[in-house]
Amino acid sequence: MSTAILTGPPVAGSPLEADLRTLGFDVRTANDPAAAAELLAAVPAQERVAVVDPRFVGHLHALRLALTDPRFPAAAVPGALTVQPAARGALARAVGRIPVGAGTAHLTDVLTDTLTESLDRDGAGLHRVELGSLVATVGLTPARRAEAQEAVAAVDDEAVRLRTAVKSRDGFFTTYCISPYSRYLARWCARRGLTPNQVTTASLLTALIAAGCAATGTRGGFVAAGLLLLLSFVLDCTDGQLARYSLQYSTMGAWLDATFDRAKEYAYYAGLALGAARGGDDVWALALGAMVLQTCRHVVDFSFNEANHDAAGASANTSPTAALSDKLDSVGWTVWARRMIVLPIGERWAMIAVLTAVTTPRIVFYALLIGCALAACYTTAGRVLRSLTRRARRTDRAARALADLADSGPLAELIAAGARGRTRSFLAPVMAFLSAAVLLVWVLFQDDPASWLTVGVALCSALLGGAAVSRPLKGALDWLVPPFFRAGEYVTILVLAARADVPGALPAAYGLVAAVAYHHYDTVYRIRGGTGAPPRWLVRATGGHEGRVLVVTVLAAALSPQGFTIALTALAVVLALLVLVESIRFWVSSQAPAVHDEGEPA
Repeated sequence: MSTAILTGPPVAGSPLEADLRTLGFDVRTANDPAAAAELLAAVPAQERVAVVDPRFVGHLHALRLALTDPRFPAAAVPGALTVQPAARGALARAVGRIPVGAGTAHLTDVLTDTLTESLDRDGAGLHRVELGSLVATVGLTPARRAEAQEAVAAVDDEAVRLRTAVKSRDGFFTTYCISPYSRYLARWCARRGLTPNQVTTASLLTALIAAGCAATGTRGGFVAAGLLLLLSFVLDCTDGQLARYSLQYSTMGAWLDATFDRAKEYAYYAGLALGAARGGDDVWALALGAMVLQTCRHVVDFSFNEANHDAAGASANTSPTAALSDKLDSVGWTVWARRMIVLPIGERWAMIAVLTAVTTPRIVFYALLIGCALAACYTTAGRVLRSLTRRARRTDRAARALADLADSGPLAELIAAGARGRTRSFLAPVMAFLSAAVLLVWVLFQDDPASWLTVGVALCSALLGGAAVSRPLKGALDWLVPPFFRAGEYVTILVLAARADVPGALPAAYGLVAAVAYHHYDTVYRIRGGTGAPPRWLVRATGGHEGRVLVVTVLAAALSPQGFTIALTALAVVLALLVLVESIRFWVSSQAPAVHDEGEPA
């Protein structure tokens, strides 16, 4: 239970108290700031507190947005404000600073507005709610109150609530084929007390069943898999819409939603590969290639955004490329075309589902690889152009985030310490590229890459990788460093497993890359949640990107193909347990603020 303090002249017949109780508040009354301060001190420190003017006139959903959104330490609309425990001290100080006596009536006439201004000046993280067509005001006179009530009656807040439950920047397929009805499914779930996390879990289970159907290798199984994958996506949209509809945001929910999206898609790839194998077609290399390509695309997205979202400078958010993009936004159809060309999750899953039902797994993966490769080229080229033409200073926080995304282990740390001060900052992406390219060219074009010479090349790759991170990653293209490292590591594992040419090697490599990719996604979600990267002991225990490559090349050189397959399987199990246990422990106990994503993920 949260507490709402009504302070101001009472209004007979107002539904305000009933509305506050509907939102879960225990309503109390204070006649003046001193009484409000006493009530505030009496509320337990771990509870949310709202201060509301009894003359408030507005939509219930306007109050809901102001008083129940968990993402902000403090939030306000005219006539109402709320603070979470983190901002309780700021509110107490604001109340204590209000003077009493002659000449101060203007400060207490609408006390909520005075407190809101004070919290804003103190930097308490105040969020001023954007109301749009919703109404929230203080009716100081009967005439103004009647006028406000007419404005409230003219707008259906439930229609607004349903409309805003949908993401502001979804893809074409999601916007026109899913959201028109999934928002009503979200409302149905809200009215039955279901939580977004429960819907997220249902989406995961549906996708896993779809993967199981695909693994049967029958036409009926493929048709059922396609239909269930689409149903899983409907539920995936519904969980976010339910969170927005009922304001049930949470760090755990955001993590589950993002993590399960990757688990669903990559489990489905594995199901398709198993189904193809039942029909005599080995597509494990294609499945692993699709996972590698998709994961590298995400790393490009994450690295670019982390490098630039808080860049400083007058031109931090401008470049000729960005200006062209803004001009194209004025031409409506180009917005949808550019959203579709990057093959976001809605379009991608729709393509996978339809092709699964009517073609074969091999064709599904060919289409997926071609589509994702074109999308990756388009987005990466645009971001490189933006970075080269944008004059901005990257912050220490951005450099730290890129270093964390690089996932450098003990060996790279040692090399970086020795190279510090001896390399040019602009060479970081060049050395990262060479680190990956030297290794990949070797394993791709050698007749037998499972040799001790490959271990030597992996050591050279580690030297270049360590040199790449020896300076803070603040260069214009330094966001390319993590993607280069990911490509080098993942593709090396894929090639060595494929060249082993024994049953089970590629599925084992698929499991290993999946475990490592989970660790890299977990790093991203921790940084996004404002809690920083995983602890260094975990990064060191997993070896870092260069350490894992060395271990895999040593195993390939030292063991027979069958032994290499067993070793890859064991390594995948150990790494998966290590990163999963630590990740689950962290997110269950995390005190990170609730987060919310308004764009459709790739």
